[in-house]
Amino acid sequence: MLYAIISQDVENSLKKRMAVRPAHIKRLQMLKHEGRLILAGPYPAVDNNEPGEAGFTGSLVVAEFDCLKDAQNWANADPYLASGAYESVIVKPFKKVLP
Repeated sequence: MLYAIISQDVENSLKKRMAVRPAHIKRLQMLKHEGRLILAGPYPAVDNNEPGEAGFTGSLVVAEFDCLKDAQNWANADPYLASGAYESVIVKPFKKVLP
């Protein structure tokens, strides 16, 4: 089943994000390689794909897991959470309708 992992950043999270970004991306690439990643990306803090020093306000990951517990465990192991970049993380079942 698909799950949405919705993360909210702490204020001024950019330095914390950048410090662990390679490990964060590596985990996403593993999901992609396994064919389980639907989409992933951050929320820019300003209306621009490249927000610069404004940074990001959170992230969204939609991926396939066997169950909610597995999705939650994966989310809890995110380097952004461990680094303090994320303030909160919500994991919800997701039903893809389109496209």
